Amino acid sequence: MKIGALKETTKGEQRVALTPESAAQLQKLGHNCLIEKGAGLSAGFSDEKYKAEGVEILTSADALSEASDLIVKVRSPSEHELSNLPSKKTLISFFNPSANESLMDLAKSKQISVIAMDMVPRISRAQKMDALSSMANIAGYRAVIEAGNNFGRFFTGQVTAAGKVPPAKVLVVGAGVAGLAAIGTSTSLGAITYAFDVRPEVAEQVESMGAEFVFLEFESEQEDGASTGGYASVSSPEFSAAQLSKFREIAPEIDIVITTALIPNREAPELWTPDMVASMKPGSVIVDLAAEKGGNCKLTEMDERIVTDNGVVIIGYTDFPSRMAEQASMLYASNIRHMIADLTPEKDGVIVHNMEDDIIRGATVVHDGEITYPPPPPKVQATAARPKEKIQEKTPEEIRAEEVAAFKKQTKNQVALLTIGGILIPGWYLCTG
Repeated sequence: MKIGALKETTKGEQRVALTPESAAQLQKLGHNCLIEKGAGLSAGFSDEKYKAEGVEILTSADALSEASDLIVKVRSPSEHELSNLPSKKTLISFFNPSANESLMDLAKSKQISVIAMDMVPRISRAQKMDALSSMANIAGYRAVIEAGNNFGRFFTGQVTAAGKVPPAKVLVVGAGVAGLAAIGTSTSLGAITYAFDVRPEVAEQVESMGAEFVFLEFESEQEDGASTGGYASVSSPEFSAAQLSKFREIAPEIDIVITTALIPNREAPELWTPDMVASMKPGSVIVDLAAEKGGNCKLTEMDERIVTDNGVVIIGYTDFPSRMAEQASMLYASNIRHMIADLTPEKDGVIVHNMEDDIIRGATVVHDGEITYPPPPPKVQATAARPKEKIQEKTPEEIRAEEVAAFKKQTKNQVALLTIGGILIPGWYLCTG
């Protein structure tokens, strides 16, 4: 089978769906690889590097689409790009099917099979194909780097001859993949890092990374991630109110806020309100990773950097993975490679589009001239982390009773040893005398 990678046409997109390394791996599965001329240049992969791995370079998108059986790309195709694909091909890319009904109809009319990398189910077996997590990991890391670039002080505290420098205080809202990446980066740079998530069971993981989990005084059973495909669920109005109240309390002390809260197929929840922004110190920074879905801060402007009247910088960039194009391309191309490996189980270059497979069925949005989105729930559900059981604290009376019992036990053992010693010592003198 021939696998072709198109050059991205979205403005500012620098990633590529096929790297020289992934091409070499795909060839071991029995495939031939093609790429549009210059497709990898922005990500640091020259045409010469592809040629060295036996990849054929084609001069145009039309020529590549005609020559390929399976086409891979990063961004969801435009209507023009999809219209130019020959009928009965297979496309693998991000697709955002819930917002692209017209594209699904077009693919259906052309009998193009579409596998959406943003629809890979969040089950253990699919982790190696989870492109959303791969890109979220990069976005979380890059968000901290971007915040540091716009923040006027050190992350870490220092004591110098010129005076003492306090560490920055960073709050990460949402402890999913992007949030955990941001937490790890922030703590490694020396900042005092706080984190919040609607799932209290992730507190242990947050604290193991050196951050402090922000708890709410709120008793409520949150729906776990298993029933929502591994994502956090929608919070109740009462929980949201308690959450906002806590954020208002700590906002004046926070230097950098990184928000990562997204719920699939919904507008991003508002978590950082205008009054919280107004209470922050001049020079503080907010990086809103939910900008593409309306933002966790409604002052965020998508793909813009703005400064508020009180001097707070708000960053709403939506291309963080593309800003690390080489790394992002390597991870995404690896996700694609693993997906193709599942599609060709015999390693003979022949696609087996098994719609009984949880991963392939979940990611397929159009197949055999039919729209197959939305998929049924996977047979193997995502498992949420179990909350850590609280150990009941002992009363002073219980502690005292345990200490007395331990002392009595220790005294009894010592008396027994002295008694045994008193019996054995005379015998020892008889044997040695």
